[in-house]
Amino acid sequence: MPRQFPKLNISEDDVQVRLQAEKVFATVLREEDSKDALSLFTVPEDCPIGQTEAKERELQKELAEQQSVETAKRKKSFKMIRSQSLSLQIPSQEWKAPSAIPTVSPTTPVLQSAFLPVQVPYDVPEFQRVSISGDYCAGVTVDDYEQAAKRLVKALLIREKYSRLAYHRFPRTTSQYLCSMQHEKWKVEDEVCPYFHSPPEENEDPYNLDDAPDNLDYVVKIKGGIPFVYDNKEMMELNEPRSLPYPDLETYTLDLSHVLALIADGPTKTYCHRRLNFLESKFSLHEMLNEMSEFKELKSNPHRDFYNVRKVDTHIHAAACMNQKHLLRFIKHTYQTESDRIVAEKKGKKMTLKQVFESLHMDPYDLTVDSLDVHAGRQTFHRFDKFNSKYNPVGASELRDLYLKTENYIGGEYFARMVKEVALELEESKYQYTEPRLSIYGRSPDEWQNLAKWFIKHKVYSPNMRWIIQVPRIYDIFRSKNILPNFGKMLENVFVPLFEATINPKDHKELHLFLKYVTGFDSVDDESKHSGHMFSEKSLNPDLWTSEKNPPYSYYLYYMYVNIMLLNNLRQERGMCTFLFRPHCGEAGSITHLVSAFLTADNISHGLLLKKSPVLQYLYYLAQIPIAMSPLSNNSLFLEYSKNPLREFLHKGLHVSLSTDDPMQFHYTKEALMEEYAIAAQVWKLSTCDLCEIARNSVLQSGLSDKEKQKFLGVNYCKEGPEGNDIRKTNVAQIRMAFRYETLCNELSFLSDAMRTDEISTLSK
Repeated sequence: MPRQFPKLNISEDDVQVRLQAEKVFATVLREEDSKDALSLFTVPEDCPIGQTEAKERELQKELAEQQSVETAKRKKSFKMIRSQSLSLQIPSQEWKAPSAIPTVSPTTPVLQSAFLPVQVPYDVPEFQRVSISGDYCAGVTVDDYEQAAKRLVKALLIREKYSRLAYHRFPRTTSQYLCSMQHEKWKVEDEVCPYFHSPPEENEDPYNLDDAPDNLDYVVKIKGGIPFVYDNKEMMELNEPRSLPYPDLETYTLDLSHVLALIADGPTKTYCHRRLNFLESKFSLHEMLNEMSEFKELKSNPHRDFYNVRKVDTHIHAAACMNQKHLLRFIKHTYQTESDRIVAEKKGKKMTLKQVFESLHMDPYDLTVDSLDVHAGRQTFHRFDKFNSKYNPVGASELRDLYLKTENYIGGEYFARMVKEVALELEESKYQYTEPRLSIYGRSPDEWQNLAKWFIKHKVYSPNMRWIIQVPRIYDIFRSKNILPNFGKMLENVFVPLFEATINPKDHKELHLFLKYVTGFDSVDDESKHSGHMFSEKSLNPDLWTSEKNPPYSYYLYYMYVNIMLLNNLRQERGMCTFLFRPHCGEAGSITHLVSAFLTADNISHGLLLKKSPVLQYLYYLAQIPIAMSPLSNNSLFLEYSKNPLREFLHKGLHVSLSTDDPMQFHYTKEALMEEYAIAAQVWKLSTCDLCEIARNSVLQSGLSDKEKQKFLGVNYCKEGPEGNDIRKTNVAQIRMAFRYETLCNELSFLSDAMRTDEISTLSK
């Protein structure tokens, strides 16, 4: 597959799409400005008169279609195609797992290119399936169905394009259907996957600095927020960079406009709303018919249960990875054993730990978890500013700098020791892993080197941890303090050191080593803050963004995505690990954030706002975009636990996992991730199979290496459906996996049927 990003030619339709997208953005912006805090996640009641008129219009449309001879022929053709699709999807009663089977389930519509032999066939016990017969377009006119399906397919093709070229993940099943719709063959060798560094073996040194590859003569220069890599200085003078793919601003904003316009398209909204309701109802029926069969499968599975399946905390911040009691105990311990140690310097005066506490007029002996005041509660609901202050123990920024930072007078030693204590607890539990976020702010290009030195000096590596770098969206603060001249300088400070470490690893050995254990990037801050600026091809480039106003969310995401895409392609050429883009998205703020993430993100954290957009929710389902959800965190900040959509998303088949976000603020026990699972299981009455499915999702979403995923999920984990599930390792029933897979295939086949226009016209004749 060519590794160049296809440039689009602007048509008249594209111009209309842009205008429609601008209207959608303006509407969303008005809603944000007028929105009441209490109504953030409440769906307003439809006006009875408007509802009646809408139903009347739909009825008139249906009646007009019934009287149309042409429509009747098309509808009959659709039914014929649908009957063919269904006959391929529903297995016969005597079906057994074949000895040589395709990479898709036998219940899948057969794609000739999908046949590949596998070593181990997986049996699926017989279970009760739900099938719908009759006029499958009932309630949706043929024109609306065709329009919705074709627009959804276009959005999925856009997502696939952005994922493949950035070395992000895209589901095989969806990719196979998209290839089939375009009359192309899907080949497993065309699949693009991220590459993560495997953990060192027991006898290997995780801090070995001597295995760095040779340096190259490449030169990197960032212009307008986009890095260009040249073979040498002469090529840079000639302005002939290496051919690395990235979407230019015009192409990206046009693709963004297509998806943005789609979320407001009436027929598409109706179609997606109906399909999502069907998915939820179908799971309820499946649960009612097959719950005991699934439980029987799990009971007969030796050794494995919920407690000893692997679980990954896919969204957690390192500065709050310990619980409040752990932090309190650590503060007291350091005061008892190191009170005379010099730990800080203030106005040129060096201070011991004892003097630091005396300056704050407190005695650590008297501290309690209540006086520490790091736990979020009712007072932080819809108050992100108050929540951020909870990172300061006892409200003192001095203690945050001393205990929760990597850069301070003692080189972040206390923070490293606490992180290592958390890591030791994970290693002892054996089955829990975590992906903590460390901050790079973009204030200085030295931040990366300092962070790498902190990691190596204090030996923070743990086999149960993979690191993600979060970039806070606080350019406005740095600009107001005159730390940065423009937004382009912030991007340069964040990404140029990574390109230099990739090009010349022998000159940056510490950073090269640290990057082996980094699996992705995150974009963090309060999403409810919006700039009111619509990101478009007319937006200022980062070098010209000199105002103290913060760029919009979509602006941040585009430039981070482009830098990560270029970096990944360069690192892949060098055989180095690649990175995923995993931003916070959909926690609050505008629905348009989820549109930006649909194009640029491998997976997202939170995703609550998907509840408000049926089109985006359905697209996230079809593309199986991973979502790390944190209901306990949301309960304290934005959304009551009972209203959290996690259970609803799980039932519909979205790819969700459970995460803790900030154990220091939201949890009470030593095992914060198990606390999340336990509360979710109790509140929503989740079954063991539900919990194990979420745990399996978390491993798939994570940055664990291919070798680790094979060990934790089974050697065929890359395959989808029951063939990719090893119940002996995941404790997820094969019945559940078959149901999920057949349901996804069914939804994709609806889109596929609408795209078979040539066959429809032939059948009509």
